[in-house]
Amino acid sequence: MEAYSDFATVYDTFMDETPYDVWGDFIDELIRKYGVSKAYDIDNNETKDTLSDKTNIDDGSTDSSNHDYEEAIDEERNLVVELGCGTGSFTQVMKQKGYDIMGIDMSPEMLNIARNKATDAGFDIMYLEQDMRELDLYCTAGTIISVCDSVNYLLEDEDVIETFKLVNNFLFPGGVFIFDFNTLHKYRDVIGDATIAENRDECSFIWDNYYHEDEHINEYDLTIFVKTSDNAEDELFRRFSETHYQRGYTLDEMRGFVEAAGLEYITAIDVDSHEEPTDDSERIYIIAREHGKS
Repeated sequence: MEAYSDFATVYDTFMDETPYDVWGDFIDELIRKYGVSKAYDIDNNETKDTLSDKTNIDDGSTDSSNHDYEEAIDEERNLVVELGCGTGSFTQVMKQKGYDIMGIDMSPEMLNIARNKATDAGFDIMYLEQDMRELDLYCTAGTIISVCDSVNYLLEDEDVIETFKLVNNFLFPGGVFIFDFNTLHKYRDVIGDATIAENRDECSFIWDNYYHEDEHINEYDLTIFVKTSDNAEDELFRRFSETHYQRGYTLDEMRGFVEAAGLEYITAIDVDSHEEPTDDSERIYIIAREHGKS
């Protein structure tokens, strides 16, 4: 499972057209429809802290411990965790919607960027460096999400199932797991053995894509050129390369992994059409529910 390193420095540049806001709107709808987490009312400046203050108002009750317990339960129920958060762009979108969200990624380079972006935006977001296959939270979370095909970096059946088992273990009772994945059809029939190149003022990349039929593995070799000076007349670039591997899955395979992990499969939705997936779907959302602890 490859971690982004040098590519982290230019990741946001080449992902600047990614519709994070559109994804956020739809994920928000899914949480409201299927989940247990609630966003805080940021329009009325009711942050998590001010809501906590309200629970501590002296109303004549002598059972302060009960208030503390209910507050702790609400904090876990309303916590959202993003797996494979990268540079934190989607984490920030969900934070702007009022969710108490935490980001997890295995790349320290990506997380450093995410933390700096959160600080610049004035967001208090916790980021943890973890491999999703070894997920270890300090509490349960009402919602766990993963977008932008992070799950496709899990190359073995056992890795997917183990990750999903950990998700189920750390979900609040009745909580939901919402994730997307690129389909086998996308890697095999759409991307295939292709080369993609993109040029920007400060950096450029060449993306050589190879599909390995026997393993259903998509290999992409990235070659990136980054300008080394702000001087307009300086045309020196630093070159570096990375190789990444992702595996394509069918909807039936993913549903099987969800159920093998002990989660309750709820539904699947085509990411682009928001309709029922078809054989031509390239990316699919799956919504699953916590279903007891082993």
